[in-house]
Amino acid sequence: MGNALRFLNSHCCGAAAADAAAAADSDAHGHHGVSSLAHDLYHFEITSQLPEGISKHVVSSKAAQAKWYKKIAEAWREAKPPPRTPEEASRLVIQTLKRHKKADVEGLLAFYGLPLPDSLVELSAGAPSSLPEGLKFELQTLPVDAKAVADGDTITVYVSTMDPRESSSVPSEVQIAAAERAKARSQRNYAKADALHKQIIDSGYRVLSIQNEEILARKYRIRLRGIDAPESAMPYGKEAKEELVKLVQGKCLTVLVFYEDRYGRSVGDVYCNGIFVQELLLKKGFAWHYKAYDQRPEFEKIGYVVLSSTVTSAVGERGST
Repeated sequence: MGNALRFLNSHCCGAAAADAAAAADSDAHGHHGVSSLAHDLYHFEITSQLPEGISKHVVSSKAAQAKWYKKIAEAWREAKPPPRTPEEASRLVIQTLKRHKKADVEGLLAFYGLPLPDSLVELSAGAPSSLPEGLKFELQTLPVDAKAVADGDTITVYVSTMDPRESSSVPSEVQIAAAERAKARSQRNYAKADALHKQIIDSGYRVLSIQNEEILARKYRIRLRGIDAPESAMPYGKEAKEELVKLVQGKCLTVLVFYEDRYGRSVGDVYCNGIFVQELLLKKGFAWHYKAYDQRPEFEKIGYVVLSSTVTSAVGERGST
């Protein structure tokens, strides 16, 4: 239990000072948002006490409410990474309480100001259960850095060389440089270590520090298959990029690669915590179906469905190419 509490605290609310601040904010402004839910889950794990006022928003008994909070706390701990956006938190609650009364689920979401089920974009079931036709290979990435998102349809990802697919193909010069770099750092010869790291980077690899562990990883530039988003300099290009950052930042992705384009990018379908990234971008209006390179009927049906007309006005004639 102690480890579980520390995990919840570090991933949800930070240190004790953050807990106190969250509690004070909750008292002053009411329960609202992801941080308030995270704080209440942490508090429930410690005290088994429900947040004040929740009973006014739901119809079931306090005993039932306690069961919900226990289930949600467990699901929150198991989520890697835990929810960061209101949409992610709302989906976690809905999925965890899918067998419970609709009034209770909606009341709980409303208590925290999270999106209700009807306001969320409906998505498919996630990654395909069988291998799609034309698939070349699959990548399991390390957590994605926000700076690795170039625009609304391109991401740079890294895959650990410990991955079975990668381990046998690491160039010997990269392996030697990585070993020498580790030795140079242990000797505090940082100038030499930096020079060796540049050699590694120039070879298409990088040493990443993840949870106090250094991991040699291979670089892949990913072009999201079947969609096109406004370029950064175009109207709403910034918004499209920000939406993709919000989806993938800090998360490990599954990428199904189908081919390499003329720019050396791996073109593939990207899944993040069970969400089909291209589908979500299309349905939220941050990209359009790239018909010239993709004939999938499910993308054709989505077409120009946008929650606002902003991206459509930016696209102009390009969507029909």
